[in-house]
Amino acid sequence: MRNLTLLLSLFFCHVLFTSSFAVAQSAPAKPLKIVTLSPQGTELAFAAGLGDYIIGVSEHSDYPEAANHIERIANHRGINLERVVALDPDLILAWEGGNPAQQLLKLRQLGYEVLNTYPTDLEQIAVILNTLSTYSPHPEQGQQAAKAFTAHLNALRQRYADADATRFFYQLASTPLMTMNAAAWPGPIFELCQGENVFSDSRVPYPQINIEQILYRQPDVIFMPSDHNIDATMWQRWQGKLPAVDNDRIIQLNSAWLNRATPRSLYAAEEVCRQLHPDIEPLSSQESPQDQGE
Repeated sequence: MRNLTLLLSLFFCHVLFTSSFAVAQSAPAKPLKIVTLSPQGTELAFAAGLGDYIIGVSEHSDYPEAANHIERIANHRGINLERVVALDPDLILAWEGGNPAQQLLKLRQLGYEVLNTYPTDLEQIAVILNTLSTYSPHPEQGQQAAKAFTAHLNALRQRYADADATRFFYQLASTPLMTMNAAAWPGPIFELCQGENVFSDSRVPYPQINIEQILYRQPDVIFMPSDHNIDATMWQRWQGKLPAVDNDRIIQLNSAWLNRATPRSLYAAEEVCRQLHPDIEPLSSQESPQDQGE
C-alpha cells in the first residue's frame, strides 16, 4: 500500500511535470490566510516568507518544523473542501496534477484564488519563489531565496557541465521492482549531474521492470530513496554481474530532498553529483548553502 501511494503521487507529479506551470497574472491585496495542498507547496511558501500566514496544510508537510503545528486539510486521497471553505483562505497553493482536478475546479468556482506551485523543471523553482514573494508584505525574503537558489543551481551546472555521462538506475520500489523514465521527476536532478538513466527510453513514466533488464543495461550506480522500505542488500547477490554492485555504488538519497521540488532539491543534486562523479571536487561551503534540514 505504501508503494502504491508513492507511485500514485509520483505519477501525478509526472502529469504536472509535462504540463504548463501556472503563475499569477497579477497579485491581489496581500493575503492574510493561505492554505497549501502539498508538502512542497508548504515548504515553498515558508521559503518565500509566507509561513506566518499559512492556516492549513497537507498531510506530510513537515518542513520547516513549524509546519508540523498547522492544521491538516488535505492528503493523498483529496482535499477537505468543507474545512477549506470554513477557513476561507485568501490564497490556495495547489499541486496541479496531484490534487484532484474536480476539487480544484470547485474551489475556483467558489471564487478562491488557486495557484499551482509544482514546477516543470529545476529553474521553475526560482520562478515560483519570485511569484510567491509578490504575496508577502516582505517580498525581499522570497526574492532572495530565488536568487540564492539560482546561484546554487548555476554553480552546480558549471561544476558538472563537462562531466562524462554516468549510467545509473533509480530504484523507486522493490516490490514490484520499479524505476522512472527520462521525463519523470526526480529526473531533472540526475540530468543536472550528467546522469544517464538506463531506463530513459521507457514509454511510461514509472515502469515496472525485472532484474534481467537491469543486468542487461549494466548501470554504474544504483540510487534509491532513503525512506521507501527498500532493502539495499538485495543487490549483493548480483556481485560480479553489475558494475554498481562490484564497485559498491549502491546509494540511498534523502527522500524529502529528492521527491519534493523545492530549494532543497539542490541538496539532493549535490549528493547525486558527488556519487556520479567522485573525481570532481564538490562545491565548497561558500558555494553551497548549509541550512539543509532533514
